[in-house]
Amino acid sequence: MSDRRDFLKRALIGTAGIAAIPVFVSANETEMASTASKINLNSLKYSNVILFQGDSITDAGRNREVKEPNVQNALGGGYAFLAAANLLNTFPAKDLKIYNRGISGNKVYQLAERWQNECLDLKPSVLSILIGVNDYWHKHNGNYDGTVEIYERDFKALLKRTKEALPDTKIVICEPFAVLGCKAVDATWFPEFDLYRVAARKLAGEFNTIFIPYHEIFAKASKIAPPTYWTADGVHPTVAGAQLMATNWMKYVFGR
Repeated sequence: MSDRRDFLKRALIGTAGIAAIPVFVSANETEMASTASKINLNSLKYSNVILFQGDSITDAGRNREVKEPNVQNALGGGYAFLAAANLLNTFPAKDLKIYNRGISGNKVYQLAERWQNECLDLKPSVLSILIGVNDYWHKHNGNYDGTVEIYERDFKALLKRTKEALPDTKIVICEPFAVLGCKAVDATWFPEFDLYRVAARKLAGEFNTIFIPYHEIFAKASKIAPPTYWTADGVHPTVAGAQLMATNWMKYVFGR
């Protein structure tokens, strides 16, 4: 019985901690991270498009053959799907069109190669971009000769191109993140990986976009439950990690 009571006590403590995660980011950090105002959901018009772009974290096993919006397997099994489900359930009268166009393994230059068809032609009202971990990870593994300067240059060019083509689109830049204490991420990632995070934040300020500090969010969550609770390898979220991302995406983008 005592073992069971101890287990339940630990579970309740853990649950209380996890429930507090969405408010872990302090007011000062929020002010620093959010360079643009949150989007007023009432400003979204009927059939507006919301587009998630990025690499495998966004892709999350989606069916790339399905091109229509709001299709479950086309949205993948990660944070993009969970955020989409929240929006579609909460605002059915708006008939929002939500797409996921993340592709596993992508770096910034690969986004640029497909940007016309898989971003600009969709004319999103809200565009969310999470990119950067592969720009570093593949370099770290010796499979790519890019640098943080190339990452920042290419990302800046992509944002400029987007602003010129879609001046009214609200852009969200998601911070690339890497969680220590998991099988793919160790101390050799740092401090170099931090430069990619700094570059993403800098561009968010330069282009006046919303910025979501995912690295900090995962670091704080990892003080409540082990890093592997949130991400199996330090990069790809678990179910809990995907929900953590979706919850904070809604918080930083729409204030919900």
